[in-house]
Amino acid sequence: MNASQAVTPGKDLAIQVRGLTKSYGKVRALHGIDLEVKRGEIFGFLGPNGAGKTTTIRCLLDMIRPDGGKAFLLGLDPQAEPVAVQALSGYLPGEMQFFDNLTVERQLRFFRDMRGGRADWSYVQQLAERLDLDLKPQIKNLSKGNKQKVGVIQALMHRPELFLLDEPTIGLDPLMQQEVLALLREANAAGATVFFSSHIMSEVETLAGRVAIIRAGEIVEVAGIETLTRRALNRITVRFKKPVEMTDLGKLPGVEILAQADGSSVTLQVQGDMENLIQALGRLPVLDLETERPSLEEIFLTYYQK
Repeated sequence: MNASQAVTPGKDLAIQVRGLTKSYGKVRALHGIDLEVKRGEIFGFLGPNGAGKTTTIRCLLDMIRPDGGKAFLLGLDPQAEPVAVQALSGYLPGEMQFFDNLTVERQLRFFRDMRGGRADWSYVQQLAERLDLDLKPQIKNLSKGNKQKVGVIQALMHRPELFLLDEPTIGLDPLMQQEVLALLREANAAGATVFFSSHIMSEVETLAGRVAIIRAGEIVEVAGIETLTRRALNRITVRFKKPVEMTDLGKLPGVEILAQADGSSVTLQVQGDMENLIQALGRLPVLDLETERPSLEEIFLTYYQK
């Protein structure tokens, strides 16, 4: 982003990023990313390890300084007002650090004290109960999953306006994953914005309204879940009344034959407009056909194919 281009914080935006860049020595982690998340959204941030997800979140909270670009959280500049930004935010890092000799309760009270006591302890207890977390053991005696619960609670406990969560359900069993997602939906229903990264595509698909896909430090797509699934590859299985020659189907634009069985059935992958395929099938003795939309995981992987 050109330094002369002023960025004004948008009133309706919880997160606003323009031209964000960051390098670690010779390694360029972020290549001038642009991103906008509306207030009240649940927004997924997708990418493999090393794509730049964690670096982006840390820049947003002024935990590390970007080399260039500008960011606003809830209309505030995190570099100019880091304390105010962090007071309004609930952050869950990918690797949470604790004082191992403290009990769970003392650790959570410490987090509460660090926020100036801005957390209702009865709400903390309620969260612990919902996540089936015992407050008495020492942190060092907890499993990875229970440590993750402590991290989730400290992000939720002060009822922030904005959540920035790096893999919030990692290490949790399926029941606890669903409980965390329920808590995030409830926070969102109460007005909070949720921005989270995840490798679990099913939870992104059920939780997020929009997603951004980051690859090698660049945002390659921002779209609604439904838009992505409609735009992506479709899979079609066609069964014929009698064996047919189907080689020509694989020559159609955007059509690839995935499997066939003795000329009596074929499974096709179709990208884009299906008009040519429909016309070709109209000339064949079709018995029936089934269409299957790809999962978000399959869509995501198409962005990483070489």
